[in-house]
Amino acid sequence: MNANSTLVADPVALASQAGGGAVVRASLNFIGSSDGKPHTYNHEPPPGVPSQNFTNQAHEVAIRDLRGHDVSLDREGFAVLRHRSAEREFLQESAITGAYYAEVDRLLREATGAQRVFIFDHTIRRRIPGQQDRAGQRQPVARVHVDQTAASGAERVRRHLGADAEALLRGRVQVINVWRPIRGPVLDSPLAVCDASSLGPDDLVPTDLIYPQHRGEVYSVRYSAGQRWHTLSRMMPDEVLLLKCYDSLDDGRARFAPHTAFIDPTTPADAPPRQSIEVRALVFGATAAAI
Repeated sequence: MNANSTLVADPVALASQAGGGAVVRASLNFIGSSDGKPHTYNHEPPPGVPSQNFTNQAHEVAIRDLRGHDVSLDREGFAVLRHRSAEREFLQESAITGAYYAEVDRLLREATGAQRVFIFDHTIRRRIPGQQDRAGQRQPVARVHVDQTAASGAERVRRHLGADAEALLRGRVQVINVWRPIRGPVLDSPLAVCDASSLGPDDLVPTDLIYPQHRGEVYSVRYSAGQRWHTLSRMMPDEVLLLKCYDSLDDGRARFAPHTAFIDPTTPADAPPRQSIEVRALVFGATAAAI
């Protein structure tokens, strides 16, 4: 890594920070009933057609602070790394897709033992109170979801890797989301993540995302009492959260980590709106995770 970019894959270091073991109770939005396979439009739907064909159900859950806890990509489906980036403002697209993508590539190789990393997109979210999430002005998503499914994770490889896809799909493939605050500490609209090992067999619900030119597929999530929820309190720009959104290996390890923005009832009224960046990557040939 360059002189301004550092990686410490050391969850124990997080234990010394304030908040370890604390629990907050908050309302999260899960999927309710649907009219057929759930779907939602990511653009203006046809006249008279609702933007989604399912209901949302709010459930209050206990969300435990990750600080002081050892978690890993293969066990819970998420991990925390301390990583100082040379990029601080995230205002120039060329700097993000150039130097920052290169940092994330190196971070993922070191953290997972991957042989190859392909970054396929990123999203910057700068919350504007009262603003709806839309293209060009992305807001925190306050609905429990997973970015990929068993079907769409594999399709990502075919979509982006062309002639190499089928050979790559014969090995291990993961989709990992690298989530970082741009400003900190994060108090407004923090991220809650669900321990993948606590999911029930019917908790993940394939849901179509309808775009003007194609359909994608994500998982919506049904509430179940056994789910274990976590957050990383007061997250800073030099901390990143790795979220596993797909793993081709189906051998008992974590494959999908549900997550959502949420309203923390302890957040001060004058807390600055959340700013964050998430980079999504295909990760190939990873060995046993280093984290």
